[in-house]
Amino acid sequence: MNSAVSPPRIRPLPRAFFARDPRRVARDLIGKILVRDGTPRLSARIVEGEAYLGELDPAAHAAAGNTPRTSVLFGPPGHAYVYFIYGNHYCLNVTCEHEGKAGSVLFRALEPLQGIEEMARARKIKLETTRDLPKLTAGPGRLAQAFAITRSRDNGCDLTSPASGLWIGEDGFRAQRTQITPRIGITKATDRPLRYFLAQNPFVSGPKILARDLRLSPGLDKRV
Repeated sequence: MNSAVSPPRIRPLPRAFFARDPRRVARDLIGKILVRDGTPRLSARIVEGEAYLGELDPAAHAAAGNTPRTSVLFGPPGHAYVYFIYGNHYCLNVTCEHEGKAGSVLFRALEPLQGIEEMARARKIKLETTRDLPKLTAGPGRLAQAFAITRSRDNGCDLTSPASGLWIGEDGFRAQRTQITPRIGITKATDRPLRYFLAQNPFVSGPKILARDLRLSPGLDKRV
């Protein structure tokens, strides 16, 4: 499959973008781009994420407090928090809020833009048609494997800086319809509407029904 794509110039997001409530960050990350610099460069559009609200959120790792494992969550915003789950895959988060206050957004799904063949090799799968593409990055474990994300390599790296090799940017794309549902794949605080995704995008990883359309919910900003 041809992975040669020439997208517009990608500009790094500033740290101030992440120094906010994770709900605002999660919503505004939809449509932004995750980049892994290398040969070849990997890039993919963020189409699904979940907000985690810090120490008072029972589903958040920060609920355990500031420990050696979670210390990145309490550090400066805009950094990668990577953890290993179920004994077989990594998950990527970006830290939010100001330093000293935990908050994060979990990346749940991406839409590949560049480096598709390299992602397929990393995932150890064969792409026969475009219908196979979601197998690359639809799901937190899949996207981490596609981008070769590990805790030893990436935990704590600065996602606002291209010098880190793994970073987040924007190319002018604006999500027309972002939807929200409760988070999935967790056992605590399962009723909170903190999962955001790009409506009707085929790379979204989980259920797409019972979603509220944020474009039709102007009062959301007042609630967060």
